[in-house]
Formats: sequence, structure tokens, C-alpha cells
Amino acid sequence: METPPELAIRRYALPFRSPLRTAHGTWTVREGILLRVTGPDGRLGYGEIAPIRGFAGRPLEDCAADLERLGRFPSREALFNQAKVLPGLRAALVEAGLDPEAFPSRTREHVAVAALLPAGRAALSVLKDRLELGFRVAKWKVGVAPIADELALLDDLLALLPAGARLRLDANGAWDRRQAERWLDVAAGRPIEHVEQPIDAQARGAEDLLQGLAADYPVAIALDESIAVDADVAAWLDRGWSGVFVIKPTLLVDPGHVAGRLAAAGARVVFSSALETAVGFRSALRWAFTWRGEPRAVGFGVGSLFAGPAGEAPPLAPFWRWSDLERINPSDPWNALN
Repeated sequence: METPPELAIRRYALPFRSPLRTAHGTWTVREGILLRVTGPDGRLGYGEIAPIRGFAGRPLEDCAADLERLGRFPSREALFNQAKVLPGLRAALVEAGLDPEAFPSRTREHVAVAALLPAGRAALSVLKDRLELGFRVAKWKVGVAPIADELALLDDLLALLPAGARLRLDANGAWDRRQAERWLDVAAGRPIEHVEQPIDAQARGAEDLLQGLAADYPVAIALDESIAVDADVAAWLDRGWSGVFVIKPTLLVDPGHVAGRLAAAGARVVFSSALETAVGFRSALRWAFTWRGEPRAVGFGVGSLFAGPAGEAPPLAPFWRWSDLERINPSDPWNALN
């Protein structure tokens, strides 16, 4: 009789090295779940479940309860049923050798990385530092301070950019239509790669408003909170969205299926961190190396978010190689929580 797989879970609540200011407030602690699946042959697979406040998806407590109900030695059937609704579990099953749908082969040896800039004037010194390191794409959190102050600061940031460098603006859904139009007017003709989630995904009529803004302005609009779960991506593809899709694989139940649909549609895609530990970071970044569409700088330029092994990531650099990804050991964050 075959040995059943073993499931183990560990909750975490890790303080960020530096609090993150967004349009939704200041974020100081990241909560989530690490899980480990041991296959019958002893192979280990790791996954991470880390919902983000303000995004769709199941609450962390519900995810934890589902995993606990499975018990220590769940059946394969029970594991795969849960993998249909729990993000992170499928990745663990693949690594443990239980899921025949392995990750696709990588299509590139390196990916460009976009640097993450903090909100406010601190962005100026961070951008200078990142440009000296060789970064040529950066994302700035906006929608935090009054518009007049941020627009003035935008001019200062753009003045620092060398030829060929681009800035991404991330509003986290902070603007109404009039504010979004003002920003998009200013962004037109400037080295701004895209404006991310200008309208709250939960606002009334948000879908029509985002479609209208995308049609009326030359600057690309990127969806983030609007596509938090697998079904959201499918819905926007069905709508014929022509802008950018910011994909956080850690939040998706089946990143492979989503990536396949996006590639078939010729979509513009930016793969992004969900501010997870090194377990989710490693699994999510893998999809950028296997993407068959147009390459875009990935949104993983966050550095080590947490102190200790849980936050270890490739060294902050404008490009990462596949070998950098392979050096991340998912057992280190797991053991650090023991």
C-alpha cells in the first residue's frame, strides 16, 4: 500500500523591515501560511498562501481552516480538491512529485527587474540609488499624498531618469475618475510605462470606467487589484482588455492555466511579487522565466522584505538569472518558523 502524502502547515506574522505606505494605509506586518507536502517517495514540496488586504480571494483564516481539516495525512483526492481553491497548494504538489502538470520549461536565462520606490519624497533618494545600480524601470506608489504634491514630485523623479528609463505609477485604486484623468493627462508624452490600477476595483462601474480610460488616453493602464484571482483574469480577457495585466502568481490557484490563457491572447503581462516570503517569491518568479510572451521588467524588485531566512531573495539587481532563482532554498523560511 502506497504511503499517503504528508501535509504540514505553519502560520506566520512577520514584520516588514520597512513599513509600506500605500493608498490603503501603512502596512507593517505580513501574514500568511507556509505549507509543506511530502510525497510517498520522500520528495518535499513547499507552497505559500498569503492573501493581500484589498484584493479579492479567500480570507487567510478560511484558508487555514481548510488546510487543518485535511489533517496530517490527507488522501490525494482531498489534496487535489483543495488545490482547486487554495493558491499555493498546487505548486507544493508539483514540487512533491504528486502533480504531473510540472512547471513549463523556462524560455529565458534572465529577466529584467523593476525597482519598487516608496511613497513620498523618499522615492527620490531610492530612485537615485537604484539608477546607480543599473535599474531602468521603477514603480512609484502614488495616491498617498495630495495630488498637487505628488505631481510636483513626479517632475523631480522624471528629471532623474536617463534616456531609455521608464517609470511606472501605482495608485492602488486611490483615484476617482477626475483624478485619474488628471494624472493620465500629465503622463501623456512622458517616460511613463503604465499607470497601475487608477480606479478602485470595487468601485461602482469600475470595469466600464477602466475600459473608457484605456480607450481615451495613450498611456497604458495596468490592472492589478482588478485581477486578484483566476476568474478575474479570465473575465478581463473575455472583455478584450488591451492594457497590461499585473499577475501575482502567489494569489492564483492555477498560475499555469492563467499564464497559458494570457499567452494565447497575446496579452501584455508583468509578473509581480505579492510581498510574500522566499517560498512564494521563488515559486511566483519561476513563471516569469517560463513566459512565452513579450518580456517586461518583473515587479519583484523589493529586496529582502523580512529579517532572517524568511525574506531571503536574490540580491537587489536590475537583472536576475535563472541560477539566482535556483539558489533560493524554500526549506530555509520553513525552518525559520519552527
